[in-house]
Amino acid sequence: MSFRRELDRNEFNELLSWLDPNPEEAARKYETIRAGLVKILLYSTGAEAEVLADEVIDRVASKVRGMRDSYTGDPARYFYGVAKHVAHEHKRKAQKLTPLIDELHTIPAAEPPDELAEQCLERCMQKLSPDDQALIRCYYEADTAERKRLAQSLGITILNSRVKVFRKMLPLKDCVNRCIEMGIPLK
Repeated sequence: MSFRRELDRNEFNELLSWLDPNPEEAARKYETIRAGLVKILLYSTGAEAEVLADEVIDRVASKVRGMRDSYTGDPARYFYGVAKHVAHEHKRKAQKLTPLIDELHTIPAAEPPDELAEQCLERCMQKLSPDDQALIRCYYEADTAERKRLAQSLGITILNSRVKVFRKMLPLKDCVNRCIEMGIPLK
C-alpha cells in the first residue's frame, strides 16, 4: 500500500555508524529499534507492521547524513517519531482506499513469474562467490529457527547475519535491475 524506495549501501552504512561506531553494537541497536518499530506499528496500524517499519528505517536512513552532526539524544527516539508519522499516513491512505476496495467485483489473477527476472536473478547469483550464493539461498529459504542455526554455523549472531545478508543483497539487486532494464540476461 505504501511506496518504498530502495535503501542504498551508503545510506545503510551511515545509518549503522550513526547508531554506534562499533559494527556489532550498531547491528544490535538496529535490530532492537526495528523490533520496537514493528511492535509500535502493529499496535497503531493493525497490519503491515514489517513493511511500515522498513519504510521508517528507509526514511531515517535517507536523512542521517544531513542530521547526524546536529541531532542530540537517542537515535531510537527519532525513529519512533518518524514511525508516528508513517502510521498516520498509512491510516489516512487506508481510509481513502476502503471505498475502492468495496467496489471491486473480481480480483485479477496473479501474474505469472517474469521469466526475464528469474533468468537475471540466476545469472547475477552466479557472479557471487559460492559461499555468498549459499548464504543468500539458505537465508531466504529458511524459517526463523533455521536462520538461527545458520547464524550459529557462521559464528555470528542472528542480528549480524541479517546485516550480512542485507549487504550481500545490495549488489545482487543492482545487478538484477540492470539486467532487467537491458531486457536481456547479463552474461
